[in-house]
Formats: sequence, C-alpha cells, structure tokens
Amino acid sequence: MGKLVYNALGHSFDIEDRTLSHLRMVFMNKLRRGEPFMFHFPVGDGSGTRTLWIHPSIPLVFHFYGSRAPQLNRRWIDELMHEASSANGLTVIAEPEPDSPEARSA
Repeated sequence: MGKLVYNALGHSFDIEDRTLSHLRMVFMNKLRRGEPFMFHFPVGDGSGTRTLWIHPSIPLVFHFYGSRAPQLNRRWIDELMHEASSANGLTVIAEPEPDSPEARSA
C-alpha cells in the first residue's frame, strides 16, 4: 500500500502500489503538458469520495512501500489518461487486460 501525499500540508491518501504507479504516469504526463485536472477516488475507510485538483503548483509525493516497481499496463495508462482528459476528471477504473482488444467506453 502506497501513499499519495498532496499539497504542502502533507495530506496523504493510501492507494495500492500497483494503482499508484499507474496514476503516477498519468499525473506526470498531464502535468508535463500543463494540463491540470480533477482526481476523484474513494477513501479507504469507506467515508466517501475525495476530489483533488491536480495542478503543477501543488506539491505531490508518490510514496511506494513495495521494493519492486510493478510492470505497467500501457492499456490501463491510456484509459486513465482518457479519463483524466474528460470533463468529469480522473476516476480510477478497473485495470483492463493488457492485450484485450475491447474499445474503451466513453
């Protein structure tokens, strides 16, 4: 279980390492392009959903607890990028099979 640490106040959120590694790629690519976005995710304690504004001016730290980086699923990254570019912002979707030919639903 990793942590996403958000803003200078150090607000942190537990996110599974595999998911966090894929989110890191999406965040990095969106912010590198100067594209801020909304990120919605369920809170692990069942208390609802959080929404964060992801912007280059807001500090982010990706803290991984595992010692080995997971193999990335390019298809999942593409689908998460599509989500992040939508009007509703990024919501973590289920990981698709890496070589599944299904088209993503819009």
